Formats: sequence, C-alpha cells, structure tokens
Amino acid sequence: MKFKELKLSETILEAIDYMGFEDATPIQEKAIPAILENKDLIACAQTGTGKTAAFILPVLSTLLKEKKAHQTKVLVIVPTRELAIQIDQQIQGFSYFTNAESIAIYGGGSGSEWVVQKKALTSGTDIVVATPGKLISHLNMGYVKFNHVKHLILDEADRMLDMGFYEDIQKIITYLPKERQTLMFSATMPPKIKQLAKKTLINPVEIVIGLSKPAEGVLQAAFLSYENQKTPLINYLIADKPDVNSILIFSSTKKKVSDIVRGLRGKNYNVEGISSDLEQTKREEVLRNFRAKKTRVLVATDVLSRGIDIKDIDIVINYDVPGDAEDYVHRIGRTARAATSGLAITLINEEDRYKFHQIEQLIGSEVKKLPLPDFLGEGPKWEIIKRKPFRNNKNKSQKGYKHKKDFKKPYDRNKN
Repeated sequence: MKFKELKLSETILEAIDYMGFEDATPIQEKAIPAILENKDLIACAQTGTGKTAAFILPVLSTLLKEKKAHQTKVLVIVPTRELAIQIDQQIQGFSYFTNAESIAIYGGGSGSEWVVQKKALTSGTDIVVATPGKLISHLNMGYVKFNHVKHLILDEADRMLDMGFYEDIQKIITYLPKERQTLMFSATMPPKIKQLAKKTLINPVEIVIGLSKPAEGVLQAAFLSYENQKTPLINYLIADKPDVNSILIFSSTKKKVSDIVRGLRGKNYNVEGISSDLEQTKREEVLRNFRAKKTRVLVATDVLSRGIDIKDIDIVINYDVPGDAEDYVHRIGRTARAATSGLAITLINEEDRYKFHQIEQLIGSEVKKLPLPDFLGEGPKWEIIKRKPFRNNKNKSQKGYKHKKDFKKPYDRNKN
C-alpha cells in the first residue's frame, strides 16, 4: 500500500516523499488507520519493520489539525536513552515541514541538559520522548504538566518490563488524563505484556506482524567454537574483506566487550566498544563514528539489539549465544533492514549448544553450521547436544553427551 492511500495529512505526505519513502510496511499499513481513528492499539512486530514511523506519522498528522499551543500533547516512553534519541531524530525528520517540536528526556547527561529538559517540560513541548527513570525524576519535582496529553505511546514495551520499569510506567500514567489514546508497541507478546495492555488500554485494536522470525534478507550461519577460538575466528572472517565496512558484534556481558575490543585491535581497522559503562557523550560519539563508517567494528552489549537504527550493517556477529531466544531475533535484525540483505553469524561454544537449539526451534529453521578454518583445529560437535545435558551429577549420564574433559581442546596458535 502507498502512503498516499493512508489518509495522512498532505504536509506529512510531503515529508515522506521528501525522505524518499513511498510504500508503507505491513505494520504501518495496519496501524496508521487505527491510530488516525483515535483507537487504542497494541501492536506486536519484530525489529526493523517500521514501528516507529507507524506511530509518528499518524500522531504528527493529528497534531497538524489542532490549534498550536505550548502544551505537551504526545508522550512516548522508551526503555533506553539511545532509543529516545533515535525517535526524537526521526520525529524531527518527519516534522520538517511542520512546526511540531519534540525533545528527548534521558539520563546520563550534564547539569545543563537537565536545565534544557526542565524548560521544555515546564513551557510545554508538542512531543516528549522519555526514559521512565529520568521522566519520574522530573515529575517528582512538581513542575511537569501533562494534563493536555492526548497520546501515550509505549515503545519496546516488553523490553521496559524486562528492565523492571512496570511500576515506573504505572506511576507516570497517574499524571496523565484518563481520556487519551494509548498505543503499545512490542516485539514479543509474553503474558506480562497482555496484563499491562489490559490495565492500560481500552478496547484496543490488536496487530501482530511477523512475530519471532528473522527478516527474510538475513543469511544466517553459525560456527561451533571454543572460547579461545572465537577472536581468532572473527579476525579470519573479516581480515580479507575490505568491502565489508560495517560489522556489529554482540557480547553477553560488559566485561567481555573490553576483552573482545582488545583482541581485535591492531588489525588495520578501527574497533570500538559500547556498553552502559560509557558516559552518554562518549556513547553518542561511538555511535556517530560507527554510523559514519569511521569505525569498522563495533562491539556492544544488548543495549543495541533493539530500537537503534544504524543503516547498512553488513555483518552481525553473536560472540555469545543470547540467553533469551527472542533476543537472537532482535540482534540479527540489526542487519538486512528496510528490505536489504545481510549476514548474521553466531559463535557457539560447548555450553551454549542447547540454547542455540532452542533458538532454532523458535525461528522454525535450522541454521547452517560452518566448519572452522583448519588453522583453528576442531571445535565442539553439534550432534551430541540435542537436549539439555545433566550438570554436576556424576551418577547420571546422557546418551551421546561426552564427558567434560573431552571438550578441553584449547586453540594453540603455535601448534597450528
């Protein structure tokens, strides 16, 4: 469906055309009409499907019909500051031909940023995009006026609940008018999301798009490797591919980010790491460098697995298998965005084989296991782990599962 068929305002259609968009994605096609009809909405769609534009475009279109006033009409709640910044930037892009104003409210900044945020919340800004914790800090000061909010949007709702923001969301809602439109967007639909929706939304329209399936353009592959084979393997995979200039590596922990960065540096390409340990200004600098292709390899924790729009990522590498099968979909969704193609590689050690087996069950397909290069020697075997092994019990055995000592085959560069 074309955007011009969705009854958006001419001004918004002009902005869409200016930005080079013509066809709506499935989530946009289904969500925009419902939002324009002022209905509550709960939408479940995987990352990279255009969820942000699905709520920005109709809300901006509605604001254009209202009399301009210094009042906050739209509140968008998001789990991370990176996502708050990204959505604010997208709003500014789509509202280029309008006089709508927006601001991102998030923590980790300087005292001067607090002053700017306070001024915007006091005088009234059309659209506020905020993380729960920082917004509550402002609300507790007593100067925030949300009595004119007409649209509440909860983006990445499942992620916010995973991060423990349920009570914060409920507290924020007490500051809002009861008569409002509430839109909830989530990548997954666990029971706790349904509970939140039941408590927050009124007769919502329900939309489910491509739940828990990787984008079609993602070519998936995996290597079975021991921990000390992983960094040499990554160097081998990307060293002789100068045309691959945007590589995102996901680590399961912040500590590993630093270790991976150290292991990859000194290879004639720039490598940087990003995690919540970095100051906000440094995190923004690292992301700018990666977007501008000044940094070839970015190593990150799951802070970047959702909601961060970095275009043209060639390869996503899971250094560790994610602990949650759903997170795998979000991680590899960083590549092959907007109908492009991309490559997702996962490194599976002997302890993570069962977790990856669960991922394959979730996505409904088996990911091809590639052989390690000869110089690394052999890695763990896949076929011996089709179910979860017994742990710490010498009296129990599992058919086909080798003893722990059989996995101790450290990579020795001197022997190979």
